[in-house]
Amino acid sequence: MRVWPAREYTRIALELDEALRHTELLVPDPPRLVVDLEGIELDAALRDLVAKVRTDDPFIRQVRVGQFRPGVVRVVFDLKAEIAPQVFALAPAGSYGHRLVIDLYPAQPDDPLQALLQDVREREERAARAVEPKAVAIDPGHGGEDPGAIGKGGTREKDVVLAIAQRLRERISREPNMRAFLTRDADYFVPLGVRVQKARRVQADLFVSIHADAFVRPDARGASVFVLSEGGASSSTARWLAERENRADLIGGLNLGRRNREVAQLLLQMSTDTQIRDSSNFARIVLGQLGTVGELHKPAVEQAGFAVLKAPDIPSVLVETAFISNPAEERRLADPDYQAQVAQAIHTGIRHYFIKYPPPARLKPT
Repeated sequence: MRVWPAREYTRIALELDEALRHTELLVPDPPRLVVDLEGIELDAALRDLVAKVRTDDPFIRQVRVGQFRPGVVRVVFDLKAEIAPQVFALAPAGSYGHRLVIDLYPAQPDDPLQALLQDVREREERAARAVEPKAVAIDPGHGGEDPGAIGKGGTREKDVVLAIAQRLRERISREPNMRAFLTRDADYFVPLGVRVQKARRVQADLFVSIHADAFVRPDARGASVFVLSEGGASSSTARWLAERENRADLIGGLNLGRRNREVAQLLLQMSTDTQIRDSSNFARIVLGQLGTVGELHKPAVEQAGFAVLKAPDIPSVLVETAFISNPAEERRLADPDYQAQVAQAIHTGIRHYFIKYPPPARLKPT
């Protein structure tokens, strides 16, 4: 049993020895979600679900678990507000066995573009002058059910990259004409296509995906910056890393039955030569800055078919900050000082890119 609360949604994941049947019913007054698990008896693990829900969970007020009838356990989620639930089964993937996933989304989701615009208006008022902020989408890889790579010392990629992303957001937010938006701001799973969609919804001028991956050899070391390749990968390492990252949806658990999955797949098929050219210009600048912090894995920008880089109209790069599978680099990645240095290097790269390649003026949404 795992519970992942976040501002955007709460996920409950039940890991099972084998697949089981389930039914769910959403009751409006008072709001609650009833899930019946068929073919099991009530045990200590199911009872523990009650204690795993935090009092500050944005959607769940409390959980009740009981033996509804022989062979059927009923789980009732008393809710704080109306939700749009998704309950779906996942086949074994990665280190996980069969899973039943319960995602609780708000019935009226927040609009990140409106939140960004409100932030812009407040900054404009404080500065007493009109500004057109450049928007940067920062994408901390993995999250929630998907820990990413794990070092021998137990350091998890999802934790390291979120810490670096938050430090980068703080630096960008101090710029008078820049705004930063995180695709995830806590420990929860975001599908690859949704990460791209979020960047487009806030009309991002740049997209930076941050990772700290592993490789089959523990001596692999150094930072890398990747851009999209519609053809082959620039190296065997690049191809291996892209294939590994593109499996994130399987590990994190994506509801393939959702209609917007079709939209996401269509989006991931789109790319342009212009986007790849602009991404390469951005990547070279960021790579140069990372070289001032530590060792580079290769002295040139690499290319591979990373799904998360396929926004057709946003220069996009994926930064591998270091190899968490290398014990020495794992220790550095866990060090707040090193995290700050990496964030500063990426921030400097963003500033230099905007100076050299200013984005075209956008019409402000109303």
